[in-house]
Amino acid sequence: MEAPIGVRQLAAVRYSVRSVGRHAVRRVRTELARSTTRHGRADVALFHEFEPAPAGGGHQFLRALVRELERRGLSVEHNRVSGGTQACLFNSFNFDFARLRRFARDDCRIVHRVDGPIGVYRGFDDGTDARIAEVNAELADATVLQSRYSLEKHVELGIELRAPVVISNTVDPAIFHPPATRKPFDGRPLRVIASSWSQNERKGADVLAWLDDNVDPQRVAVTFVGQSRRRFSRIEHVSALDSHGVARLLRTYDVYLAASRDDPCSNALLEALACGLPAAYRDSGGHPELVGAAGLPFRAPEELPDVLERLATDLDAFRAHIAVPSLSDVADAYLGVFGWRAGTPP
Repeated sequence: MEAPIGVRQLAAVRYSVRSVGRHAVRRVRTELARSTTRHGRADVALFHEFEPAPAGGGHQFLRALVRELERRGLSVEHNRVSGGTQACLFNSFNFDFARLRRFARDDCRIVHRVDGPIGVYRGFDDGTDARIAEVNAELADATVLQSRYSLEKHVELGIELRAPVVISNTVDPAIFHPPATRKPFDGRPLRVIASSWSQNERKGADVLAWLDDNVDPQRVAVTFVGQSRRRFSRIEHVSALDSHGVARLLRTYDVYLAASRDDPCSNALLEALACGLPAAYRDSGGHPELVGAAGLPFRAPEELPDVLERLATDLDAFRAHIAVPSLSDVADAYLGVFGWRAGTPP
């Protein structure tokens, strides 16, 4: 006589059935989309699963890029490639791999936007970088990386990517821009702000913890915007905001704190720079490339009081060195990788 099925086994069976059902539904939807778009056309196809705002930097950059392309009169379709579409951009691993494989065509130029290496900035390897490399080798005609750091780190780890080029992220200037006027810095506490959507400890948790324990609020007022597992005592904590809310807040501060480790191209840092904030940045990842002479580096939290004091003494000079890539230039660079000339589709 067979033993009765246990609760865990039953739950596993139900999960497997639901999983198979979801895969079947996705396959059916993919085939219907391929059938209905066979004779259609868009200028660009984008494969990416957007999350509602507030969300991470990759979502914000791609929304800005799509808005710029559409502002130019170009049509962008999402998670499908119509029969007449000649260029497709797919993002890192944030999309349906199987769906892209079904839509891919030899006569459509496919460009892969790659982040990371994912295992480096997450601090652990769950196989994501290997999956990215696999689909890149299978489908990509070219690869866009977001910083020299990211390109060199992939090479260092032996991760081969098709025809790599570096194109920095940037921000939407309609949202992220300097204020019309600034509150004079005349002996008041230096206003420092940091932000992060992710709760990954490598986003600078150690630096924020040190500041929360050691900052002198009479000299430096620190605010953190985003999600955090820590309850702060000296740092003001503001919950995650959408892009417009973040931009309005950034414009009221003096200095941005970029404390993340191995971040290839921090959108949070770019947003702050675009709002006119010099940066105190961890000497790690792509931060030095983005900041240039518009800020000062640190390696350990204990260095921050001196770094912030040096920034405070000459804020205007550091601010004058801010140089954020324009959204128009970044869009042109992407169109060039698509094989277009002078922003005109083939």
